[in-house]
Amino acid sequence: MDDESKYQIEIVATAHYLAEQSDPAISRYVFAYNIRVVNTGRVAIQLISRHWIITDSEDYVQEVRGLGVVGNQPILKPGESFEYTSGCQLATPVGTMRGAYQMIAGDGVQFEAPVAEFLLSMPRTLH
Repeated sequence: MDDESKYQIEIVATAHYLAEQSDPAISRYVFAYNIRVVNTGRVAIQLISRHWIITDSEDYVQEVRGLGVVGNQPILKPGESFEYTSGCQLATPVGTMRGAYQMIAGDGVQFEAPVAEFLLSMPRTLH
């Protein structure tokens, strides 16, 4: 078995529009996103920090960096998962998020787990 298979992370992201917190009249569009991180590798890992790149439909970019997620730096043994919900605000009804988590494995190896770009969209704005 190669070393790379030791450090495998699956990340699933979903998002939805929060109409009750949004106000299109003042260009305030609020979204919740749910992230599920699964350790599919062969060693325990810890999520240390995050880096998000949030882009609205006018190409305005926000970058968010910080320790952990929602106040946690979860440790996941092989096969374990961690799920959380957070949110962001845009000035347009459509945008995207992408990023990465910085991880450290139980054997001391540090690596980055990328989060594929996902869509933030107010209902009925895309066909």
